[in-house]
Amino acid sequence: MSDQIASSCDDCAFHNIAQLKKLGVNVEDTDYVVTLAGNPNTGKSTVFNALTGLRQHTGNWPGKTVTRAEGGFSYNEKRFKLVDLPGTYSLLSTSQDEEIARNFILFGRPDVTIIVVDASRLERNLNLVLQVLEITNKAVLCLNLMDEARRHDIIVDERTLAKDLGIPVVPTSARSLEGIPQLIETIYKVASNEIVCKPHKIKNLAGPVNKAVEQLSSKISKIYPEMPNSRWIAMRLLDGDERVVTALQNNEFLIA
Repeated sequence: MSDQIASSCDDCAFHNIAQLKKLGVNVEDTDYVVTLAGNPNTGKSTVFNALTGLRQHTGNWPGKTVTRAEGGFSYNEKRFKLVDLPGTYSLLSTSQDEEIARNFILFGRPDVTIIVVDASRLERNLNLVLQVLEITNKAVLCLNLMDEARRHDIIVDERTLAKDLGIPVVPTSARSLEGIPQLIETIYKVASNEIVCKPHKIKNLAGPVNKAVEQLSSKISKIYPEMPNSRWIAMRLLDGDERVVTALQNNEFLIA
C-alpha cells in the first residue's frame, strides 16, 4: 500500500490493559493483543484455529452467557494474545453479541483487529468492515474463503481493495492454511507500526450534522488526545448512545 509508512516505535503496544482486565482478558506475558471480528459464516473460527493451533481455550465473557475463545501465537520473538469476538453483522450495540464486539474494540483497544470476510460474498460483509474502521485505525482485512471465490469464478482485486479501505488486505483459505503465514506477518507489521493504516472514514454527512460532529469531535480530542476515533464517538453521542455517554463520564477512554 502506498500510504504505509515506517514508524520508529516498533514495540509500542496500543491496547488498554485496565479495560482488557475488566473485559476478562489476561494480558500478562503478552506483547500484543489481537482480535478477530466478522460476520457469521465467514470462516472466522477456522482462521482463529489456523492462527492459534492448540494454544487456545474458551470461557464466557464477564456477566454474559456468550462464549469467548482465546488463543495465542508467537512471531519474531513477540507473543500475541488472540481473542475471537462473536460473529456479528453490525457494531451498533443492538444485541448482546454486537455489544461485546463493539465494547472490546472500543474500550480494549486491541493492537490489531482482523476483520474476516467471505471473499465470495464480499459486498454483504462491507457494512461491518466500515463500522470497525470508524472505531480503530489498526486493522487487517482477512479476505477468507478464496477457494470458494475461485470456485465461483469470482475475482477480487485485493490491491485496489486495500487502497480503497486504507488497510492491508490478505487473501486466505484458512481451511488449507493458504495465506496464513502472510496474515501473521501482516498482523505483526501493523501491531509494531511497521505498517501504519489510514482507514476509510465516513465523510458524506449532511452539512449541519457534519458541523455538529466536527465541533464535538474537536472537544473530545482535547480531553482525550490519544483517542483515534473521536469523530465516531461524536456521532454515537449525537445518536444518544448511552454506553458511550457512560464511558465518557467514567473516563473509560483514558489509557491505563
